[in-house]
Amino acid sequence: MAENRDVTIYDIARHLKISAATVSRGLNNNPAVSKNTRKKIAEAARKLGYQSNTFASSLRSKSTHTLGVLVPRLNSHFMSSVLAGMEKAANKHGYNLIIAQSLEEAENEKLNAETMFNKRVDGLLISLAYDTPNLNHLEPFFKRNIPVVFFDRVQPHTSSISVVINNYEAAYNITSHLVEQGCRRIMHLGGNLLRNVYKDRFDGYRQALKDRDLPFQEKWHLVSALSEKDGTEAADYMLNLPAAKRPDAVFCANDTSAVYCMMALKAAGLRIPEDVAFAGFNNDPISKVIEPNLTTVDYSGEIMGNTAVTNLINHLKGLSNLYSTNSITLRADLIIRASSLKSKAGGKK
Repeated sequence: MAENRDVTIYDIARHLKISAATVSRGLNNNPAVSKNTRKKIAEAARKLGYQSNTFASSLRSKSTHTLGVLVPRLNSHFMSSVLAGMEKAANKHGYNLIIAQSLEEAENEKLNAETMFNKRVDGLLISLAYDTPNLNHLEPFFKRNIPVVFFDRVQPHTSSISVVINNYEAAYNITSHLVEQGCRRIMHLGGNLLRNVYKDRFDGYRQALKDRDLPFQEKWHLVSALSEKDGTEAADYMLNLPAAKRPDAVFCANDTSAVYCMMALKAAGLRIPEDVAFAGFNNDPISKVIEPNLTTVDYSGEIMGNTAVTNLINHLKGLSNLYSTNSITLRADLIIRASSLKSKAGGKK
């Protein structure tokens, strides 16, 4: 036998001088093969270095027990929590995950989706990239009735469900809190309005202003990728405004850019929250490291991941119908910390 050739059931059959069919049945623990013969087959398989062809068997069973997961990026505390929840649920039900990141680029997401489809995943879980314009790249899944579950960054589709939080309500509440602290010129650092999370947070912010008779001004709505650099650049933008027209509060659609904006303003001599109050979103660990600690919105990535996978697997097992609802909305809580407590800090109202 050539050294580099894979060991087959025919090699085991020749070694034991039995039929290949008997070897196949024995490897699958078929009771038609005696226990003693099954034991001999297993021992020969180990000795010869046989590896079962799970791909071939999956073609026969039409199931790979593998789920594809597409995320915008892996270097995110929130996404790490989501994946931990997914892994826990998948392992519990005997499924494996194939994980890929789009790096916030639609083209990468398209290529990764194609790879997942070609690997015959039983289902797909996806959080959309920053600039994904449509769902055309997912049509092969929809046409083959391969279930798709969107989470966090979602886009409605009749052949899928979404697992989300109420971003609109959370943003409304956090903006209302800033108003209650005496803030009147509230800037919003937001993301691409193509994505539901950023559009809903922006809409909640605007509605809270409207309900309190406060004007919305385009110059106080900055759209970016919400990176560390973007947070610093937002601070530069604010510092270049006349002091009397400078925002007295900032609501940022994530914690990272909020923290870096705070750091740059503090370095320029501004006091937080006395001069500028701050609120972020996601309750990342960085929100509790910055001084003063950052007011934010907390929601569990682990619960979101666990919920998405559990619902997908229950559908695959026929225990529930994935499409009986359009979306599953999870709880989100406002976490008030010192960065937004302007009235308590004695700042001007």
